[in-house]
Amino acid sequence: MSKGAAAKRPTIMEVARLAGVSHQTVSRYLKFNGDGMKPATSERIRTAIEQLDYRPNLVARAMRNRRTGRLAMLLPAGTAVSALELLAGATAAAHEAGYVVEVVTLGGSPQTWAQRALELSDSGLFEGILSLTRMALPAQRPGSVPIVVSPDYDDRMRGVGELADASHMAEIVEGLAAYGHRRFLHAAGDYAHASARQRRQVYLDTLRRLGLESHGVADCGWSAQAARQAVLDLPPGSGVTAVIGANDLVAAGAMRGAWERGWKVPDDLSVTGWDNNPLTAFLPPSLTTVDVDHERLGRRVLARLLAALRGEPAPQEDEPITRVIWRESTGPAPGRAR
Repeated sequence: MSKGAAAKRPTIMEVARLAGVSHQTVSRYLKFNGDGMKPATSERIRTAIEQLDYRPNLVARAMRNRRTGRLAMLLPAGTAVSALELLAGATAAAHEAGYVVEVVTLGGSPQTWAQRALELSDSGLFEGILSLTRMALPAQRPGSVPIVVSPDYDDRMRGVGELADASHMAEIVEGLAAYGHRRFLHAAGDYAHASARQRRQVYLDTLRRLGLESHGVADCGWSAQAARQAVLDLPPGSGVTAVIGANDLVAAGAMRGAWERGWKVPDDLSVTGWDNNPLTAFLPPSLTTVDVDHERLGRRVLARLLAALRGEPAPQEDEPITRVIWRESTGPAPGRAR
């Protein structure tokens, strides 16, 4: 081979010869990841693939049988911890159905994303496309690779839809009211996020409905330091007996502020958060919070794509992915005003 010439890609036949099996056996190994094979046979094939650096030609496979065993999940550029958990649930559900998931990051402007999805649909590399952000798609051609849109993130990877549902804020306020609390402070998040805006609105609406009082809303922007300062700034005799945090980080800041003032949680001040950060169960006291089951949401959205692949109606699941977890940071309102 002349210098600079492209190296020939190893073939499935070469893998079969090196492993001492038929090419049909190698094909089954690739399709089912070795499931159902004798361990020794599976190990020989795996070793041969590694030695030859063999990579299946997905386009050729798709042209032969229109099967690649791959699904694409489209996400905007950005970071969100919840996306990792959501992807874990979707990936597990896909694997159980015999598929693998590949994540495709959408670059450029949101106006180009629908065209990108259509290009992936026509590429022959995927059997189905799932977009986790909103895009305007034209009517799909019969027999084309299905594209399912589940708008769980906006164009900057901020949670929307079910991820921004704030209905459990009402349950938190109602539970604290049952404990005798009558005056509250809300440590709010960053209003660029739909979740922060909706939690603030449900907080205010619920107080109004129950005839309770709000000392105010501290615009903390997800900052624990801002929430700490909001508690430190409460004037003597404010009457605030409960701080409702927009997430667990600001709740932790509020607890710190209470500690610095010499107040005990929950004896002097009840505090709640949101998101159920794993650390919150181990704080002294443990934090009342709202758990968001991102993995379950991932399974749910993947089920919609699988239904489209099978030509079935999208499954309906109305049960919320959130729930309040009552812990030690909340208790009866103190019998004295501060």
